[in-house]
Amino acid sequence: MAALRAPGALRLGGTLGLSVAGAESNVAIGLARLGHRVRWAGRVGADELGALVLRTLRAEGVDIDHAGTDDTGRPTGLLLTELRLGTLTRVSYYRAGSAGSAVTPADVLPALAPETRVLHLTGITPALSPSAAEAVLAAATAARDAGVTVCLDVNYRSRLWTADRARTALRPLLARTDLLIASEDELPLVLERSGVDEPEAVRSVLAEGVGEVVVKRGARGATTFTAEGATDRAAIQVGAVDLVGAGDAFVAGYLSGLLDGADIPARLHRAVTTAAFTVATRGDWEGLPTRDELGLLDQPDGTTIR
Repeated sequence: MAALRAPGALRLGGTLGLSVAGAESNVAIGLARLGHRVRWAGRVGADELGALVLRTLRAEGVDIDHAGTDDTGRPTGLLLTELRLGTLTRVSYYRAGSAGSAVTPADVLPALAPETRVLHLTGITPALSPSAAEAVLAAATAARDAGVTVCLDVNYRSRLWTADRARTALRPLLARTDLLIASEDELPLVLERSGVDEPEAVRSVLAEGVGEVVVKRGARGATTFTAEGATDRAAIQVGAVDLVGAGDAFVAGYLSGLLDGADIPARLHRAVTTAAFTVATRGDWEGLPTRDELGLLDQPDGTTIR
C-alpha cells in the first residue's frame, strides 16, 4: 500500500507525509536490511503510488520480480494514519477494490523458488477478498509440500473483517503453519472457539502440528512456546515515538534469527531489538536497523559515533 501519515487529526487538514506500508513489505524490508535474500509477491496498481511501492522495495534490496502491476484499472491500496494522543494512532484503510485485493494463486505461487527457506504470510491478506484468501492458502499448501517453513502472523485488523470471518479463513492455515506469531488477544482467532485462556490456546495450537508459537506482549516482551516449554524475553525499553510497525519489526528480527540458525533465546533477543528500533523512530519501516546497527541500543544515551 501507499501510506499517508498525518501528525494530528485528519479532519483538521494540514500536511501529510507520503510513504509505503504493509505488514509483508515491512517484514521484507526488515529482513533485507539484515542481509537476507527476500522476495515479495503481490499486486500494485498501474499508477504512481504503485510505482512508489515497487521503487521503495527495490531500493531496499527486496526482489520484486514476482510483483505484478494490475492492468484492469484497480488502484494501489491506501492507508491513512493519524496520531491522536501520544503514541495512540488511528488507521484508516482504503483497500476494497484495490489491486492487492485481486491477488490470486497464480500471482504468488511462482515466487516459491526451490531455494526458498521461509514463506511469511499474515492474516491481513486473506481479509482483502476471497481470491486473496485463496492465494494465501495455496501458497501455504505449496510451501508445506515443498518443505518450506511457513510463518503466519495473525495480524488481525478489525477494520478489515470480523473475528468470526478471520477465524473461518485462518483455521485452515493452521495445519500448514510451522511458526505462528500472534499477540495475546489474537491467539484465539486460530482456534475453533473463543474464550480460551492462553495456556489452553497454546496447547491446542501445538497439538495441531505447529512447531513454535510466539506470543507478542508489546512493552512486556514476548514468549516462544514449543513442545519443550516456554522461553520469555523482556522488551528493550526505549523512548516510544511511534508504535505502528513494531510487530512487523519483531517478526523480521525473529525470522532473521531463524534463518541464521540461532536458538530461540537469540531469536527473541534479535526480535525485541528490531522492534525497539521501530518504536523509537517514525514510520512503519524507516527505522529498521541494518545488521551492523543491531548493537547501537547497547550504547549509552547521548552517544555520538564519530
